[in-house]
Amino acid sequence: MTSRGAAGTSPQPSSSAESSVSVDKRAPQLGGIYSRGSEYLAAVVIAAAFIARLIPAQKFFLNPDEALHNLLASQSSLARAYQAGLTNAHPPLLILILYYWRALGQSDLWLRVPSVLAGTACCWLLYEWLKLVVDRSTAFLGLLLISFAPSLIFLSAEIRQYALLLFFMTACLYLSELALLKNSAGLMILFLASLYGALLTHYSSFIFAFAIGVYLLVRLYPYHQKLKLFLLWGAGQVGGVALAVYFLTTHLPRLRKSGMAHEGFDTYLRKSVFHSSDQNAVTFLAAQTLRVFTYLFSHGLVGALTLLMFIVGMVWLLRPKRSRNAQGPSHLELALLLGIPFVANWGAALAGLYPLGATRHSSFLAPLAITGACIGIAACGSARTWLKAVVIVGCLALCNFFPAPPPPIKPQDQSAALMKSAVTFLNASAPPGSVIFADYQSGLLLGRYVCGHGVVQVFPPLKPMAATSCGTYTVIATSDREWKFSAENFPGQLASAAQTFALQPNTEIWLFYAGWINDSAPALSQDLRRLGCPAPNTFGENILICRVTLPEPK
Repeated sequence: MTSRGAAGTSPQPSSSAESSVSVDKRAPQLGGIYSRGSEYLAAVVIAAAFIARLIPAQKFFLNPDEALHNLLASQSSLARAYQAGLTNAHPPLLILILYYWRALGQSDLWLRVPSVLAGTACCWLLYEWLKLVVDRSTAFLGLLLISFAPSLIFLSAEIRQYALLLFFMTACLYLSELALLKNSAGLMILFLASLYGALLTHYSSFIFAFAIGVYLLVRLYPYHQKLKLFLLWGAGQVGGVALAVYFLTTHLPRLRKSGMAHEGFDTYLRKSVFHSSDQNAVTFLAAQTLRVFTYLFSHGLVGALTLLMFIVGMVWLLRPKRSRNAQGPSHLELALLLGIPFVANWGAALAGLYPLGATRHSSFLAPLAITGACIGIAACGSARTWLKAVVIVGCLALCNFFPAPPPPIKPQDQSAALMKSAVTFLNASAPPGSVIFADYQSGLLLGRYVCGHGVVQVFPPLKPMAATSCGTYTVIATSDREWKFSAENFPGQLASAAQTFALQPNTEIWLFYAGWINDSAPALSQDLRRLGCPAPNTFGENILICRVTLPEPK
């Protein structure tokens, strides 16, 4: 791997083994695309990455989490939006950005544009950073992987924190390297601003901040040679620690008190947190690390191969005979940056503090996993870079067109046309004055697409369920403690609604059930048949509308 003083500069030959990896006979032959045309090709890939994210952003209706983020941002003032953001499990920066963004438009596509732009920019930033710390050819392989990894495409097409987080992370990588190369205080300030942005976006950034903090502490040594930069970096670290402590002592205790974190760890994140009573720690870490790569590439085989290449890359960086770049990081320093986040995430998962596995919460590992993998791919064999790129494109096509396992909501079931049909049906079928019943996730979508305003509770204290006006309808929606109806809890929830709001027996109400329901709707249909809805109206596998009759009390 070679070093260069600025992005896009071709590597210069050197007679010293200490100045460039290119003279290391054990280094992989990474050459292949060094011409100006390679930059045009990279630009084409980045444009394609943008389109790949724009298509689902335009095509799909909002999932419940997206609808929640939009609801939190749709407050009467910035202060109110900040307070609403603190009811969520993440720092509030995305909600504050959306608060202002919504003033320019509120279509599904427009609300997703910040994520699309951030997700695309992250691809470019990683590419530019990789050109600084490895070489152009390896950087191009990394660009392909981060641009078309299926999970990163979809996270960048959703109203979520993850695309923004990855943007700030890759900005940190690129700006810190430029600051070191140019000995620039201005670039170091931009790095610190990006670091603070990451800390304000998602709590997984705490792990990244620790890793890049250790990395730069090593890179800046001996400190007297870049004393001004070191002091500026040190002051910035104090600010970052203060920011982390603020959220650790204010926001996170509130989340623990609400039970939100434990609820996630006990349900959909259970597999991603270690349980000492029935698991072996080594087996857990190995299996969950594999699941991280499987999640990133939405395919078990390709994920396993990418993990293998990551291991190859780490071994290559840690091999006994290492060369030293004159300006960029040594192999050992780069291995330190790539390895610390995984080790820290392992420790957090074993301690039950943060999940590890096939979950979007592990997406912060993506730039580091992809960097190690592309180094491993470059180190394998003597095949030309273009041939390796063709193989990568083939694997990515397999991941995107034949995902295994499939996403929680299949693309065909999240079509915006299906939601439009469901809303049209409900408005045509439910007479004025009807009562619509919904769980929390369904209430988020109901408010977004039917009512035009929020119908679920946001600010505590939360009641078990609440009634809200929705045009000519009345919506009864549960609190977030009842996120999703099931065959087990639906009869009790229906009876509770009838008692709370004095609904008479034999009253007809409309059930709106939408979101992540494809695993529970079939079983729930048995209860619906008993309540006078023998054939629920379905719009794909993730939207169900049914008219039910309240039973006589037993």
